[in-house]
Amino acid sequence: MTERSRAVFVNIGERTNVTGSARFRKLITDGDYAEALSVARQQVENGAQIIDINMDEGLLDSKAAMRTFLRLIAGEPDIARVPVMIDSSKWEVIEEGLKNVQGKAIVNSISLKEGEAAFLEQARKVRRYGAAVVVMAFDETGQAETADRKFAICQRAYRLLTEQAGIDPSDIIFDPNIFAVATGIAEHDDYAVAFIEATRRIRSELPHAHVSGGVSNLSFSFRGNEPVRRAMHSVFLYHAIRAGLDMAIVNAGQLDIYDDIEPELREAVEDVILNRKPGAADRLLEIAERFRDGGEREEKATAEWRGWPVEKRLEHALVHGITDHIDEDTEEARLAFDKPLEVIEGPLMDGMNVVGDLFGEGKMFLPQVVKSARVMKKAVAWLLPHLEEEKRRSGLEGKSNGKIVLATVKGDVHDIGKNIVGVVLQCNGYEIIDLGVMVPGSDILEAAKREGADIVGLSGLITPSLDEMVDVASEMQRLGFDLPLLIGGATTSPAHTALRIEPAYSGGPVVHVSDASRAVGVVSKLLSGDRDVFASDNRQALARIREVRARTASARDRLSLEAAREKALALREASVPAPRQPGVTVIDDVRVADLIPYIDWTPFFMSWDLKGVYPQILDDPNRGEAARNLLKDGQAMLERIAGENWLEPRGVAGLWPANRSGDDITVWTDETRHERRATFFGLRQQSAKTNDRPHLSISDFLKDEGEDWVGGFCVTAGETGERIEAFKAEQDDYSAIMFAALADRIAEALAEYLHQRVRREIWGYAADEALTNEQLIREAYAGIRPAPGYPSQPDHTEKQTLFDLLDAPRNCRVELTETLAMTPAASVSGLYLGHPDSEYFVVGRIGEDQVADYARRKGWTLQQAEKALAPILGYEPKTGAEKNAA
Repeated sequence: MTERSRAVFVNIGERTNVTGSARFRKLITDGDYAEALSVARQQVENGAQIIDINMDEGLLDSKAAMRTFLRLIAGEPDIARVPVMIDSSKWEVIEEGLKNVQGKAIVNSISLKEGEAAFLEQARKVRRYGAAVVVMAFDETGQAETADRKFAICQRAYRLLTEQAGIDPSDIIFDPNIFAVATGIAEHDDYAVAFIEATRRIRSELPHAHVSGGVSNLSFSFRGNEPVRRAMHSVFLYHAIRAGLDMAIVNAGQLDIYDDIEPELREAVEDVILNRKPGAADRLLEIAERFRDGGEREEKATAEWRGWPVEKRLEHALVHGITDHIDEDTEEARLAFDKPLEVIEGPLMDGMNVVGDLFGEGKMFLPQVVKSARVMKKAVAWLLPHLEEEKRRSGLEGKSNGKIVLATVKGDVHDIGKNIVGVVLQCNGYEIIDLGVMVPGSDILEAAKREGADIVGLSGLITPSLDEMVDVASEMQRLGFDLPLLIGGATTSPAHTALRIEPAYSGGPVVHVSDASRAVGVVSKLLSGDRDVFASDNRQALARIREVRARTASARDRLSLEAAREKALALREASVPAPRQPGVTVIDDVRVADLIPYIDWTPFFMSWDLKGVYPQILDDPNRGEAARNLLKDGQAMLERIAGENWLEPRGVAGLWPANRSGDDITVWTDETRHERRATFFGLRQQSAKTNDRPHLSISDFLKDEGEDWVGGFCVTAGETGERIEAFKAEQDDYSAIMFAALADRIAEALAEYLHQRVRREIWGYAADEALTNEQLIREAYAGIRPAPGYPSQPDHTEKQTLFDLLDAPRNCRVELTETLAMTPAASVSGLYLGHPDSEYFVVGRIGEDQVADYARRKGWTLQQAEKALAPILGYEPKTGAEKNAA
């Protein structure tokens, strides 16, 4: 992990430690275990995902206290849901804890201070109890203080633990020692930097190991000045997490948000933590007293806007997405107006108009707008009973700028983009009828008629959804609709809209909406006096796309299938060994917390229409603030997802003997290679190339004969629907969309994690691989995982073969819809190809000769092949009449 790879770290609650909490020590020594449990419960409620329990007190029977407390915790579900760190300097107390703890524990700690023999003996006992272990950077000569010595001790311990004690590397947690800084002793000034640098090396060079530390030690010089200590802990964690720190013993309820620390204090603290200026400690000491009561600043800022008139308070809450006081402010406004509807049509809509203006000017971004919508929905929910009492009006009907029916089409389960579009349109005064996912065309059109809709909007993510959209458009034509039809979703494009959907429907404008930020402008033009001009311009734009496509679709730009096959890849000899674990392996031992380091955050921002590469987007002059706030919210929810087990990740991987058979991959029943079990059908590039690059098919990365293997996988983050519906029931679209977006990231992270595990362990062709998360995101490893429906393997029907081989519904709990979308939606599947020359590629446009050959190989009709391959056809299929004439 590099400095720019920011993990969400695990909070280890520190207050259930008799050496660190006077209150907890008194409760335990007095035998008041019931109240002591409340300390543990408070730690979990404040965000601790592990609780550190230490009973090392001279007047205590530490073994008995540890045994009693752990047994009591086992009967408290709200505490027992997080792991326990058994903390003691006495091995007999640790072992007593291991005998009485529920679930997988963490031992804190062992070290090399008594030599290798004692170290290995304790480590082997830890392994027998099935626990993870914290290892201190401490050897026979003492505690490590410099970065080099910290790493050297940890590297030595890692080798002993993995090579001699049989400890799984992922069960090793190194504590490279956090020491106090700003003590007035010059030798101490580099202590924080040494920890951070050692952490970076551990995460980079000791695969799978974790790093932890006791953060409160850092600020010991400022005990009594809580605001400064909080700032020191937050700044230290900010930099240490970027270096790879993934857990820490810290009071989770007493941390500041890095960006919220007063700038002068933050700079002074950062100078100390990073040891970047001479005299930094003296400077912090100078200003520390001014911040002793630092909490008053935030209270003053809150008190200021809370003193404004209610209309301005409502506007402020809407613009800043603040729900804390919305019920009381809405009630105050209701009492000030004659009718509750006037509150909606007045201050609430005025506030949302400000939001709409700021969004249109690029001064607000989608995540902020969705937060504003949450505030608006909560305000309307408060007013709703009063509105119903009037019996004449309800909700926003009297103020609607238009009514829009939105739906994800039949067979498709993805709706993040649709939900964002709906929220943005609601914020601009449009009434949204959201029909959800997997909606048949007949239900969409029936709802449009029943609701008196002004516009119909269709969304889809997978390529079969494109056919469903064509069917809906054709049905609108047959039934004589004249409504505008909006087309959106990741798989849609202006070209597909121009070539297939608009020709099927002439009753109203067919408009492709590329992202949520353009939806308001499109809808406002379609429902205004400018509709005819806008519709005409849109028709001309789509016509131009068809003209350009007709010119570029010429067969002269493509090789014949025969010529393309002659330019297939000549696979070089390379050693891809037989798998260590052939056949199917079910992965059910992974938790969300394990996957956090594998998350690629760039697509997370893209799902919120914040385009940019992470982490650079955080410093973008326009989007940076919105991106930072979104990341903060996302990481906060991610901690809850991990800590409260909102999701149950699961996966399955399979490895089978296989060979190339022309453009296809033959999967054999066993290693004798006598009986075919299945076939993955490939498509070959036909577009002409100006260089000598081969024309690829996925089969090119396997040998024609002899030993070779192909793999496949399916992973899921788990079911998300129930929690999303619960958020929506609370008028919290922001959290609903956030949860869905994070579930997608977790599923992709599991795909990355599992691929790494396959390379290292299950297949084992890269057993010594040690890559950072950045390198994983860049795919700097041997092998690829192409997915059906994507550019290297465009045919979605190939998922059926993959799912049959994996028995994915039983092993992974993932099903395919009738149009081959995976459900749950946060799921990923694909193949594994291990040859070092394998690479991702785009099949691109293909000709009639290949489509016909593909149909023959799969046993399809030509029409079936054309439908499955519609997005990549390099020609216009003949109509039924044309085929008959031919």
